[in-house]
Amino acid sequence: MSVPAPIPTVSPATPGAAPLLEVRNLNAYYGQSHVLHDINLRVHPGEVVSLIGRNGAGKTTTLKSIMGVLRSRTGQITFGGQDILRLPSNRVAARGVAWVPEERAILSTLSVKENLELPPVRPGGWTTERAYQAFPVLRERGHHPGSKLSGGEQQMLAMVRVLRSGPKLLLLDEPSEGLAPVIVQSIGRIIAELQREGLAVLLVEQNLRFATRLADRHYVFVDGKIVEEVQRDEVPARHGDLLRYLSV
Repeated sequence: MSVPAPIPTVSPATPGAAPLLEVRNLNAYYGQSHVLHDINLRVHPGEVVSLIGRNGAGKTTTLKSIMGVLRSRTGQITFGGQDILRLPSNRVAARGVAWVPEERAILSTLSVKENLELPPVRPGGWTTERAYQAFPVLRERGHHPGSKLSGGEQQMLAMVRVLRSGPKLLLLDEPSEGLAPVIVQSIGRIIAELQREGLAVLLVEQNLRFATRLADRHYVFVDGKIVEEVQRDEVPARHGDLLRYLSV
């Protein structure tokens, strides 16, 4: 049995560059429940940043707040220097933010080929051919409906669908969850390739090894708050601490 190739090590963004995404004093609510407390984070062009923490710590809620899916929030969210806090999700997407939710949100009744061809290709976006080159299994499964794909195939399809829009920032929610190691390696290689091309990625991830191999920085979430920011070069010394943050 062949051993998956390691995920390529990626380089951090250019020091001193202005943030592409900046979140300041973000508070968010589900009804009367205050779920995010004064969240501050930033993502620079060409940077991969991870949000780590236990389930329910506020990571996914942060992505939903940035994307405009969760509207009950206060604070400031700027993208490309423009405030997007009050924009609906379709207008956030039009600015260059793409989101792959944990449930993947593919069109399950349509074929792989139809899923790929339905979103129009925008400048800088992935063509169907590039999607097939990145994930050859999608070509093989081209006429299968989305509902008949494995979890890994659905994750690949979800990623390449949003990449057709040519985003500047990709929000990924648990892309490795429940997937075979070989699929996780393939997705990791694509993320590293996207970063080398200048795409910024904000990654929610429970798989610490996957996150630490890819991300330049890590924000640690506990009970709806960011309690630490850990740099890539600090991870070896802090690995045990990071695992404890993820433990149940």
